[in-house]
Amino acid sequence: MTVKAQYEPRMSAQPHQRASTQAPASESPPARRDALTRFASLLVFVLVWHVAALAVESSTLPPPLTVFERIVAETVSLALPEHLATTLSRVVISFGAAMLIGTAIGIAMGHWRRLDLFLDGWLVLGLNIPALVTIILCYVWFGLNDAAAIIAVAINKIPTVVVTVREGARAIDPRLMQVASAYRLSRWRTFTRVYLPQLQPYLMAAARSGLSLIWKIVLVVELLGRSNGIGFQLNVFFQFFDITGILAYTLVFAAIVLLVEALVLRPLERRVTRWRG
Repeated sequence: MTVKAQYEPRMSAQPHQRASTQAPASESPPARRDALTRFASLLVFVLVWHVAALAVESSTLPPPLTVFERIVAETVSLALPEHLATTLSRVVISFGAAMLIGTAIGIAMGHWRRLDLFLDGWLVLGLNIPALVTIILCYVWFGLNDAAAIIAVAINKIPTVVVTVREGARAIDPRLMQVASAYRLSRWRTFTRVYLPQLQPYLMAAARSGLSLIWKIVLVVELLGRSNGIGFQLNVFFQFFDITGILAYTLVFAAIVLLVEALVLRPLERRVTRWRG
């Protein structure tokens, strides 16, 4: 009887282990279906665009094939890759600066009530000042250069990061922090293993919403005061009423945004929130 009792838990655990090892395989079909659904949505968009272009029969709405041919031509001439690389570098630098500064301020405001009260008025002011005003002021103060452009973009993004991260800092479970203190974890381990995992959903929300905002502001910054980048080139096309060029550069820029969302932000969000089950 004792021998049987000893082997029963092991035997009962084996089916459970097989089920757990087979779980990831069952998760792949839904992922494929989601990808196919998104791809089908893009195809429908192109089809609707093509039908609308045929119905209008005007230079104001060129068909998709004409725009795709322009994309190829601009890529071969290296004009499109050059302007795209310049814009993406500004996006990355301003996004990183805004996330670092906004996260630090948001955590501090969520942790210390006095600081929250002191900076709340500044935060409301930063949220309501139009981006165009900030861009113009930065160009006047710092000159028509990349530093002014990046500062202008970061200033417009920081308040939204602060608001989101501050709410996350306020939602931190104090009981988990007490457990970390009871186990005498160091401040760094408490921050990385207990505090930061609770804050990660808010950081991802701030990153996703902020990145969508920064894409747009960078184009405005380039349109107003830079001599390169996607925004600058769109302004050139506008002056010559080149609708095909505008749509070509817009489509490439939108494709980059979709790729970043699909290949970076979504997988990262699933990874950092996996601990929640």
